Amino acid sequence: MSESTTVLVSGGGPAGLMLGLLLARAGIEVTVLEKHGDFLRDFRGDTVHAATVRLMDELGLGEKFRRLPQSRLGNVRMAAADGSLVTLGDFGTLSPPYDYIAMMPQWDLLSFIAAEAEREPAFTLRMNTEVTGLIREGDVATGVRYRTADGTEGEIRAELTVACDGRHSLLRREAGLVPREYPVPFDVWWFRLPRHAHEEDEIAAVLPRFDGDQIMLKLVRDDFYQMAYFTEKGAGPRVRAEGVERFRERVARLAPELADRVDVIESVDDLHMLDVKLNRLERWYRAGLLCIGDAAHAMSPAGGMGINLAIQDAVATAALLAGPLRRHRVTTRDLARVQRRRTPPTVIVQAAQRFLQRAIFEPRLTGKASGPPRLAVFLGRNVPVFRRFPARLIAFGPRPEHAPAFARR
Repeated sequence: MSESTTVLVSGGGPAGLMLGLLLARAGIEVTVLEKHGDFLRDFRGDTVHAATVRLMDELGLGEKFRRLPQSRLGNVRMAAADGSLVTLGDFGTLSPPYDYIAMMPQWDLLSFIAAEAEREPAFTLRMNTEVTGLIREGDVATGVRYRTADGTEGEIRAELTVACDGRHSLLRREAGLVPREYPVPFDVWWFRLPRHAHEEDEIAAVLPRFDGDQIMLKLVRDDFYQMAYFTEKGAGPRVRAEGVERFRERVARLAPELADRVDVIESVDDLHMLDVKLNRLERWYRAGLLCIGDAAHAMSPAGGMGINLAIQDAVATAALLAGPLRRHRVTTRDLARVQRRRTPPTVIVQAAQRFLQRAIFEPRLTGKASGPPRLAVFLGRNVPVFRRFPARLIAFGPRPEHAPAFARR
């Protein structure tokens, strides 16, 4: 079975759905294929940055967005060696109403964007539909092959195919686009621990913990703690071999206040290990195909900025390509404009993440340093202006995008 559309988007994540919404508001026929049947997956980024909150306002969706269940992150703090909390990034220094990071399950954000996009006649979302291959005519990408959950196979031809299918992008690989990999010294083990109603931690707080060569991150949610335990890259087999008891001991040592509930981790299989990648394509496109979001640049979880970059990619893509798509004349020169627009902020954020890796994570995970980073503690305590830069970088990114005029309501 063969079908056609103007724009085919592979992947219903933040970049794919936002791009679909914006292009549909421009009156451009767009079809988004998502291989899963819903958006319910744990341990995906749950941060909605100030730049995205502002975008929601520009799209006329701000009031609806704020009614969704969410918490507000007002600052990023770290426990010093003496146990006191030091503010490293203060979002309160930003101009209201965009002076916070919204914390909400990513499936709620995606469901919200999808529902708004489906109000547009030009938008189609097909769940349970996995892209299985790229269709090419000579050197030009002309669409995709797909398979549905019931085994039905088909093809969709498109004037433009956009790969929003993540850091293991199938379309990127089939197009022969190979990212440049940067070394990452750690992997992350995600898990949840219960939070009791009487506990007084600030909702949405982000609390890094350092103890010797051990690093853990505690994110406070309404009724649970989302935990991230960092190990040196490639330590997965060792952690599994050591078993769940040893893992519980490490968690209890880093967070003694949670030692009474580590038994909820029944086995190592209850942990979700993220093989952290940091990479970037040197070329984001081929004729008829464009990669954005993680398909173009996989980000470290440091700073939680990957979602913001992906959404900003989608906004820039819609703004730059809506005109050519309306004229049905998208060229590689048009696709190159998207890459030129979005490469500088990507490079800046990845440079910041690589600095954090070298300065904080690698020395501690390899035993060359221990405990909280002293310089960061000193600056956080004594140099108020220091707290503004991380807040600005995390909340907006180096080049925040605004909604194009055709998408505003």
